[in-house]
Amino acid sequence: VQLQASGGGFVQAGGSLKLSCATSGFSFDEYAIGWFRQAPGKEREAVSCIDFSRGSTYFADSVKGRFTVSRESAGSAVYLQMNSLKSEDTAVYFCAVTRRRPTPMIEMGYEYWGQGTQVTVSS
Repeated sequence: VQLQASGGGFVQAGGSLKLSCATSGFSFDEYAIGWFRQAPGKEREAVSCIDFSRGSTYFADSVKGRFTVSRESAGSAVYLQMNSLKSEDTAVYFCAVTRRRPTPMIEMGYEYWGQGTQVTVSS
């Protein structure tokens, strides 16, 4: 199983970014995917957890209505579209997958992780 997050960068508050998670070595029929973030001095937190095979979704209250997740129709990439970004969204963002069910909403529930990508939102 391999994961790699990309697409981070600098953006002004109110702007948008689209993160990508390139995946390989597993099937979304078996694995759920999560997007997490970790800000300096803070614990890693779940942003969104998606089980495509069962159609279940979770978004943290802090990002509901602003962030969406989609999956490449003919491939294995997963995207995190982030709109109306705020300074508090500044963090390193990670993608991870798990076979555990029900889909966990915490870091320790995930088995495989990609390297993170930095998102910096200037106010």
